[in-house]
Amino acid sequence: MTDNCNLINKTIEREKTSWYKKILVIIFVTGLSIVLFELTVPSWVNKALINFIYPTKSIVNSYNGRINILVMGKAGGNHEGPDLTDTMMVVSIGVVNPSIVIVSLPRDLWIPEIKAKLNSAYYWGKNGSPYLDVSEMGGGISFAQITAGKIIGQPIQYGIVIDFSAFKDVIDAIGGINVNIESSFTDNLYPIEGRENDTCEGKDPKYLCRYETIIFNKGVQKMNGDLSLKFVRSRHAEGSEGTDTAREARQQKVIDAIKTKITNPLVFLSPKVITSLFNVFEKYIETDFEFPVFGAFARYALNARNDVRNTLIPESLITNPPMSGTYDNLYVFIPKLGNGKWQEIQKWFFEYINL
Repeated sequence: MTDNCNLINKTIEREKTSWYKKILVIIFVTGLSIVLFELTVPSWVNKALINFIYPTKSIVNSYNGRINILVMGKAGGNHEGPDLTDTMMVVSIGVVNPSIVIVSLPRDLWIPEIKAKLNSAYYWGKNGSPYLDVSEMGGGISFAQITAGKIIGQPIQYGIVIDFSAFKDVIDAIGGINVNIESSFTDNLYPIEGRENDTCEGKDPKYLCRYETIIFNKGVQKMNGDLSLKFVRSRHAEGSEGTDTAREARQQKVIDAIKTKITNPLVFLSPKVITSLFNVFEKYIETDFEFPVFGAFARYALNARNDVRNTLIPESLITNPPMSGTYDNLYVFIPKLGNGKWQEIQKWFFEYINL
C-alpha cells in the first residue's frame, strides 16, 4: 500500500514538473516573441496595438458618436493631374453604436466657392485658389475635409490621401483579395503606365499604343494589387460599367474585399503584414493624424464588422446640368435643389448613417 502511495506521489510530482516546464517554456517563448516584436516592429505599431486592445473615446475625435474619415485616392506619379483626388469617400465609424457606413462622393460635384469640381479641393487647398483664400484652412487635406463636410452636413475629423501606388501595394502586402465581379466588362482604352506621351512613332493618329485592353469576367476573382487597380480605375468599359457610378461601386467592392481580408486575425496580427503596411503608409500615404490612432480605428471597425453599409449619393438628389460657362464648360453634377444647395443631401446622409 505504501509503495503504491509513493508511486502515485512520484507520478504526481513528475506531472507537476512537466507542467511547470511547459509553463516556463510558454513564458519564455512569449517573452522572446515580445522582445523580437519590439525589436523588429516600429514603435508606432506597439502604440497602435495598445490603442486596439484598450481604445478610449479620448484617443479619437468624434461627432454625435461617430468618427468621420475622408478617404481620397490620387493618381500621383507622372499621371496627368497627380493631385486630383478622383476617388473620394466618407467612412463613418460608430463609436457608441458600432457600424461602418461608406459613402462615395462623385468627383464631378461642382463646388461654387472654388469654381471647380470636388476632386480638385485637395489640390486647391494645397496650392491656393484664385477664387477663395484658403491660406487659413490648413492645407490640402483640411480644405478637402471642410468642403466634403459642407456636402454631407457633418464635420469630418480625419483625412487620408492615398497615392494609387499605395493602393496597389497595400493589397499585395495582405496577400491579395477576392472580389465578386457582378457584371463582365471590357475596356479597350486602359492607359499603360509610362506610355502616356508615347508618339506611337507617328503612325497612329489615335495613339492606341498608349492603351491596353483589360477584360473582367463575372464571378469571384483573386486579384493582386495591379489587377485591383485596373478594376477600380477603368473608365472606358463598354455599356453601364463605363460610368462614374459603376466605377465608384467597383471601388467600394475592393474596399469591402480589403476589409474582409485585413480583419482576419492571421492578417492583422501578423508582424510581417503590419511592417509591410507601415512601409507602404510611410511612403505613399498622407494623413492629418498620428498613425497610432489607426489602432483605435481598427478596434471600432472590428466591433462594427457585422454592420457595414456601402452606398452612393442617390441619383435622385443630384443632376447633370448642361455644359456652360457657369461650370467652366465641364461635365459636372450639382444638387437637385440648385448649385451649392446641399440640404437634401445632408438630410439623406444624416438619416442613412443613423439607420
